[in-house]
Amino acid sequence: MNAPTSTPFDFASISERVQSEVQRAIQRSIKGVEYFSSSGPELGSTPKDVLYSRGTMNLYHYRPQADEVYRVPVLIVMATTNRGYILDLVPGQSFIEFLLKRGFDVYMLDWTAPKPEEKSLRMEDYVLDFIPESVRRVQQDSGEKDVSVIGYCFGGVLSLLYGSIFNDGPMKNLICFTTPIDFREMKLFSNFADRRYFDVDRLIDSTGNMPPELILQSFDMLRPAARVVGQIQLWDNIWNDEFVKSYRMFDRWATDTLPLAGEYFRAITKDLMWDNKLFNDTMTVGGRAAKLADIKVPILHAVAEHDHIVPYDAAKHLITKIGSEDKEEVMLKGGHVSLVAGANAIKRLWPKLDSWLGKRST
Repeated sequence: MNAPTSTPFDFASISERVQSEVQRAIQRSIKGVEYFSSSGPELGSTPKDVLYSRGTMNLYHYRPQADEVYRVPVLIVMATTNRGYILDLVPGQSFIEFLLKRGFDVYMLDWTAPKPEEKSLRMEDYVLDFIPESVRRVQQDSGEKDVSVIGYCFGGVLSLLYGSIFNDGPMKNLICFTTPIDFREMKLFSNFADRRYFDVDRLIDSTGNMPPELILQSFDMLRPAARVVGQIQLWDNIWNDEFVKSYRMFDRWATDTLPLAGEYFRAITKDLMWDNKLFNDTMTVGGRAAKLADIKVPILHAVAEHDHIVPYDAAKHLITKIGSEDKEEVMLKGGHVSLVAGANAIKRLWPKLDSWLGKRST
C-alpha cells in the first residue's frame, strides 16, 4: 500500500496574500480618512438664476448652453419631499445640463422646507397657486405662450392635477417620471397610512408639519437593509474614487428629505392614500374637479422596471385614463432614482426624452 503524497506548503503564496490584504487595509484607512475629511462633490452647480421665490417655492431659470433653443420652454416640477439637485448632480451627470446642451430652455420649480407658520399650506396652494404662478412667470420670461411640464414622482402627481384642472392651456406637453395614480398599489405606504391605525389628524395637530425624519424612515422601511448594504459596499470600494463620488452624491440626496406642510400632508393622506380619489375620478382641489380624462395634451410616462417606491401597478393605469390621443408609456431598466439620474439614465431615459420632446417643442 502506497503512502499518501503530501502537497508542499506554499509559504510564498501565503506571504503575498497577507501583504496584499495589509495593503488593502492601509488603503482603506487612508481613503476612509479622506472620505470623512472631505465634503464631497458640489451638486446643483449648473448656472441658473432665481426667477421667482415665495415661501416654500423657488423658480429657477437655467442659462442656455446651446446656440439654437427650442421654442417651447420646459418647466420641471420636483417632488415636494426632495430637492431638485438630483436632476443636476455634477457636470456630465446632470439631466439639466443635458437638456440645455440639447437646446431646451429649462426652468425648475423646486422646494424648500416649509416653516412652522406655513403648516396651513393646502393642496390648493400647490396646484392652484404655485404651479400656475410658475407657468405665468415662465411665459413672461420666455415670451412664449406654450409651456411643457415635466413632473418627477409626486411632482408628476401635482402636474397631473394642474393639467386636469387647467386643461385649456397653456401646458403643451406633459412628461411624468415614475408617477403613481393608484395609491392602493403603494402597498407598504398604504399599510403605513392605514386609517385604522394611522391618526393623521392627531399627528398634524401635534407637529404642525410632517417631520422629515418620519418621511425618511418610511422610505427606509421599504428596503430596511439598503442603507447598511450601501455602507458595506462603500467600504469594499473605498479606494474607487468614482464609486465613492457616486455614493456620496446619491446618499446625500436620499437623506436630504424635506418636511411637508401639515394641511398638504393631511390632504395627501385622506384624498389619495385613503380614498384613492385621483384613480377613482373623484378628486377635487379647491372645489375644482381634477379628472385625468380631461388632459388632452401629448404625454410621455416613463416608469422604472425595478421601482420599489412607485411599483408599476401604482402607475400602469395613467396612460389608459389620460384623455390624450398622443400618449406613450415607456418602461426602462432601473429603479426610482436611477431611472432619472446616473449612468443608467444617461443611456436610456435622457435620449428617449430628447427624441420625444424635441419634435413636440417647435
